[in-house]
Amino acid sequence: MERSKKERYREFCDSESTVPIFSRDWWLDAVCGDAWDVCLVEKGGKVIASMPYYIKKRYGLTLLVHPKLTQALGPWLRPTQAKYAKRLGQEKDLLLELVRQLPDFSYFKQSWHYSNTNWLPFYWQGFQQTVRYTYILPDLSDLNAIWEGFRENIRRDFRKASNRYNLKVRTDLDLEDFLALNVKVFARQGEKVPYTQEFVRRLDKACRVHNARQIFIAEDDQGRRHAGVYIIWDEQSAYYLMGGGDPALRSSGATSQCMWEAIQFSATTTKCFDFEGSMIEPVERFFRGFGARQTPYFSIEKTPSRLVRLRSCLLNFIR
Repeated sequence: MERSKKERYREFCDSESTVPIFSRDWWLDAVCGDAWDVCLVEKGGKVIASMPYYIKKRYGLTLLVHPKLTQALGPWLRPTQAKYAKRLGQEKDLLLELVRQLPDFSYFKQSWHYSNTNWLPFYWQGFQQTVRYTYILPDLSDLNAIWEGFRENIRRDFRKASNRYNLKVRTDLDLEDFLALNVKVFARQGEKVPYTQEFVRRLDKACRVHNARQIFIAEDDQGRRHAGVYIIWDEQSAYYLMGGGDPALRSSGATSQCMWEAIQFSATTTKCFDFEGSMIEPVERFFRGFGARQTPYFSIEKTPSRLVRLRSCLLNFIR
């Protein structure tokens, strides 16, 4: 009996270290449940291209979109030593085959990993693209150079947290301690938390099983938790996934302190640090202060459904 594409993809993920954490089968199980599948191209018994996708059903429509807390999906292509022109031709064939394998959908939207720089074959198939930005420390091998690259306000925050407030960053606290800080960020902004705590618990359990997460929480002498940072990592990069903080204590510099501790820790586990970017100006300014490199990535979209296009137009008109 022939194995399904998902079964073959699971085996592939176990053996291929360059697949980003957000595209790993166990991550998809945690954030999508059973509602995911994968496009798979194989040659000679080896996977040479893949593209997982999350399937969301709503009002009889099939939406291929991003699961929560998942920064990037999109294609993975096996590296090749072919000459540039030939490599582009191979990429074209592989990407077109991935598109061909997608199920019929009403709406498609994925943010691709920044390493994917060729979306042209998707353009030829009627997809659209928007450039977005993340911020990356591409080389964690020299922490002194990273520290020197910080803007002075970030270094000042760290010294304030350490010296004036005598904060200590703990890594022995559990998820519930972090969630108590995480929810306060959204409450301060008057926003609804975009994910349930049960969802985060399920994802956190999967990350702990795969030794792929760490929590950093800054605490003062009175036991008050000022801020927290939640990171994940794979063999290529660490990623800032979530943050939290007490609004009453936000002037202590604790977030910068936690972030620096997270960067130093990441240097012991992987190669670079991805702040996961933000198109929100104050967040972008904060990430940029760590000397991180602005890096573009693609948001790829297609809307074959007239109903979905109409709804999108109406929402834009109302805004």
